[in-house]
Amino acid sequence: MRKAFLILFTLTVVTGSHAQYVYPKKQANADVALSAIGGFSGALSYQQLYGIGKVKRFKVGWGVRLTSFVGKNRDYTTAPARLTSGQVGPQVLFVENVLSNIDTLRLAHSQTNALNLVINLEYSFRKLDVGFNIDAVGVTFGGEQTGTFIAKSTGSRFHNTQQSAKPTSFNLLLVSDNDLGSLNSELYARYWLTPKTAIRIGGSFQFTEYTASQKLTFENDRFRNKILMPFVAVSFRL
Repeated sequence: MRKAFLILFTLTVVTGSHAQYVYPKKQANADVALSAIGGFSGALSYQQLYGIGKVKRFKVGWGVRLTSFVGKNRDYTTAPARLTSGQVGPQVLFVENVLSNIDTLRLAHSQTNALNLVINLEYSFRKLDVGFNIDAVGVTFGGEQTGTFIAKSTGSRFHNTQQSAKPTSFNLLLVSDNDLGSLNSELYARYWLTPKTAIRIGGSFQFTEYTASQKLTFENDRFRNKILMPFVAVSFRL
């Protein structure tokens, strides 16, 4: 996320002196995105953007996104920051993982559907937009799955047992492993082919999370998979 903000800030500084064209003060878009490699994901979204400054090049806004992820043979590892980092709070961004606390739930099949409110940041160069967005809060639904639990300590009574799990129902953006549930974020470039239609490409970084039907080692039942996938999308200006 920090790299995305740095890219957007740099582009703002470099191109600010050439800002002659006045962009719309308010803009609404609809979008269909497909991601692949390591899994498959489809996302439907709506976003409302508001121009800031004299020429409205820089935009902030909100949106709604439905992201469906399908994976095979994915490893879901211990999710809570209190275990992965040994502490909670924003400082976990700078703390190494406590590997001895991280167990794995290996799911042969996974499928989550996350409906979230989205935060949007975008900068425009006439026909070209560059931007970053991230899910903030929402819900996830999906079917129960069964997978193999692999404990870090092979002496655990749960090691190598079959465990059932469902997608974690509540999603909330906090910081890194403090996050809850399934969240999607994108760094992208969008080119407007016509005043109403554009092609958008970039990278989608997705957290998907399952909650086991019982507490396992370390009294933990939450397991998370993180994946970065390229995506292509079609956008429509409303």
